[in-house]
Amino acid sequence: MNIQHIPQIKHTDSGNFFLLAGPCAIEGEEMALRIAEKLVGITDKLQIPYVFKGSFKKANRSRIDSFSGIGDEKALKILRKVSETFHVPTVTDIHTNEDADLAAQYVDVLQIPAFLVRQTDLVVAAANTGKVVNLKKGQFMSPESMKHAVQKVLDCHNENVMVTDRGTMFGYQDMIVDYRGIPTMQQYATTVLDVTHSLQQPNQTAGVTGGRPDMIETVAKAGIAVGVDGIFIETHFDPANAKSDGANMLHLDYFEGLMTKLVAIRKTVNSF
Repeated sequence: MNIQHIPQIKHTDSGNFFLLAGPCAIEGEEMALRIAEKLVGITDKLQIPYVFKGSFKKANRSRIDSFSGIGDEKALKILRKVSETFHVPTVTDIHTNEDADLAAQYVDVLQIPAFLVRQTDLVVAAANTGKVVNLKKGQFMSPESMKHAVQKVLDCHNENVMVTDRGTMFGYQDMIVDYRGIPTMQQYATTVLDVTHSLQQPNQTAGVTGGRPDMIETVAKAGIAVGVDGIFIETHFDPANAKSDGANMLHLDYFEGLMTKLVAIRKTVNSF
């Protein structure tokens, strides 16, 4: 996939990796615009092609009382406002076939969650919208098996597909990134490394997912060093009080410093 096919994406001739970043979930308009403004400023300064990420709802929660969203259309309208205000593309997760048609009216990229990437009807529904489709690799799947998920999109006559590695289950309560999978998946599609979800610690006894945000820089640097096409990072100005996945998000204050380092690494890699 040529990332220039993503509407409104900028800096595609910079030689940089591209970035999908934003909060885990849309909690409200003010927070979304605040995060987007900061990220757009950083990515424009560093000439990083950028897509704003925010889930309009969270269907895959550990507990029934976990935050799942502020209302589907309300959150989707906020994503559209982010796009219109800052002239950037947006990406959101979908969980049902009906979500595909609904979300496609508001965002540029439809993301299939890792747990659902083998659901053929959902992948086909996303592909048939004509939108760019981001397939998250299942934590239980090999890199090689992702070629079949990619093929489902291609068979729907939609060539705008990318895959995202978000770590592989390592025991019951930890994740690990196998960097050998990046060049493998690049044979099938543009490949992204989801840094923050790769550092989740799922299945905690409290029913709230843990994480290792102290390792975000390490995992991100390694991904750029092995030549990944894009980076996915969830961020928030107050991770401790974020309504979803706060345990593994990057604090917004640290974002520019990390991106500056990754751009420098990418420049070095490109020189070989």
